[in-house]
Amino acid sequence: MSNERLPVTLSVQPWFQDHSFTGTIVLPAVESLLLLVAQVAKAFPGADISVMEDMRFAKFLEIPPEATELDVLVEFSPDGDRVGAQLLTRKTCGKMSRIKEHSQVFFPLTKSEEHPPSRIDPTQPANPLLEIPVEQLYRELVPFGRQYQTLQDTLFLHEDSAWAVVKAPALPFIYTVQEQLGSPFPLDGAMHAASVLGQQKVDFTPLPVGIDQRIILRPTQPDGEYLTKVSAVVLSEKELVFDLLIFDGKGLVYEVVKGLRMRDTVISSKSKGRF
Repeated sequence: MSNERLPVTLSVQPWFQDHSFTGTIVLPAVESLLLLVAQVAKAFPGADISVMEDMRFAKFLEIPPEATELDVLVEFSPDGDRVGAQLLTRKTCGKMSRIKEHSQVFFPLTKSEEHPPSRIDPTQPANPLLEIPVEQLYRELVPFGRQYQTLQDTLFLHEDSAWAVVKAPALPFIYTVQEQLGSPFPLDGAMHAASVLGQQKVDFTPLPVGIDQRIILRPTQPDGEYLTKVSAVVLSEKELVFDLLIFDGKGLVYEVVKGLRMRDTVISSKSKGRF
């Protein structure tokens, strides 16, 4: 089976305007994953879309301020018992055109045998090293707009972990696959917590460049409130690596993320300061 490339129209949702960094609106990584999942579910009905592997966010997809739609390409690539999907754009200049890759993800073609724990102890450790009010966090460390300010109240930082409440805004699902996958906002908020934890060790704003594995056990819901735990695996100037959990107050696990990789990027500016 050879690679197949399809033209797709990406609808620019109003809340994407709040996902801007240093004045540039960019498609959130979690939204690019949703688009790819939706296309894979149509083309490969047997694929296990609840398990995502080897995600890569190669280049930001910038969104013009007045855009309502973007013409993109989705390319499927076979990989043994998996299928890969890439989000691409084509830039044409005269008679020349260039393809740019923005994100990539792989899915098992059959039901995965992965069975992470579905319940954990939700008790947060006592005596955090630092407590950061989210108003200050979103003003100084992760400067996104209102709809993407999903961390609630206070972010609690420990030596190698961060804990927070994360709430999905009451926004409608835009893909039918979200009945299985849930809202993208809790994971986005967990990434914010990881970025702030990383900023205690490095002098830049870490942004996501990849995820080794994401398993969705239960779909998060619009207007739902959850807990997230971020655990540092590697903290270095070259790359920061985290594991994430999203769960509820009873300890029911909704998402398990292994190997969230974050780096300094071209669009990232130096942070104003660390706590």
